[in-house]
Amino acid sequence: MFKTRITELFGIDYPIIQGALGGGLSRAGLVSAVSNACGLGMITSLNYATAEGLREEIRETKRLTDKPFAVNVTLLPTMRPVNYEEYFAAALDEGVRIIETSGRSPEPYMKMIKDAGAIIMHKVGGARHAKSAERVGVDAVSVVSFEAAGHPLPDDVASSVLIPACVNAVKIPVIAAGGIADARGFVSALALGAEGVLMGTRFTISKECSLHDKAKEWLLQLSEADTMLIHKAINNTERVVKTEFAQKILEMEEKGTPVEEILPLISGENVRNAYSTGDISDALFTVGQVVGLVHDIPSVKEIIDSIVSEASAIVQRLQDVTGTK
Repeated sequence: MFKTRITELFGIDYPIIQGALGGGLSRAGLVSAVSNACGLGMITSLNYATAEGLREEIRETKRLTDKPFAVNVTLLPTMRPVNYEEYFAAALDEGVRIIETSGRSPEPYMKMIKDAGAIIMHKVGGARHAKSAERVGVDAVSVVSFEAAGHPLPDDVASSVLIPACVNAVKIPVIAAGGIADARGFVSALALGAEGVLMGTRFTISKECSLHDKAKEWLLQLSEADTMLIHKAINNTERVVKTEFAQKILEMEEKGTPVEEILPLISGENVRNAYSTGDISDALFTVGQVVGLVHDIPSVKEIIDSIVSEASAIVQRLQDVTGTK
């Protein structure tokens, strides 16, 4: 059940993908746990200062699982010089055959990826971007809605509209990202035409995620209204937990504070420290609105198994309601 073009494309049992988490969270332990539970785990390449660091993490992940997993390469401007080709090369050399790109068009790297025999999915925020990605040859798109953590487009379009709009726009498979943490979200995404889901916040609050336990417990106390959007003023919209620090950053942006003054406050190092210590007082904490639906800290396998079993029950209930089989 729940076999789609995504399960066939990636060679996985369930069309459930772990999002590329920042701050050093998408590490071998979490990634392998998702893949071993028959989903698709994903390493975030730019969590590593060098491509060699990524290479070592891939090797550790392969030691922990013989199942498929992906590597994300985010093509956004960074605070340090990045040679993206080195990261792609490290992943491909180590035998990774599923690549996710985001931030900018992957067109300059398509030949390199395809010549290695890899599958590429690209993260988009709207139908026009999905069309562009299909045009350059990607195999699937993951559609990031307004509700999502990370970097949604500033168009403020909810998944209930965005997913079918993208499905209508392209022939390649669409993966829904944002607003999904349980079986209800999974089934609704499939009903809207998606052929898989990508979850970040739900896997962040799992036993295998390296996020500090204090931070996980703090996240459990949040509601669906406890996030906010920042960085619109610098054209890099991000959804984060609504904290005093986040409000301070937003106020600086709205006042027109030079980006050079803001960047040191939102550096990756600050985020890594917050995630590893649980002290979130001086760092931005990225989560989606779906954090308000998460009330426990299960294992990755328990998360995926519950989604699959409960989704089957939902489908059965809908069949009973409609009198179909």
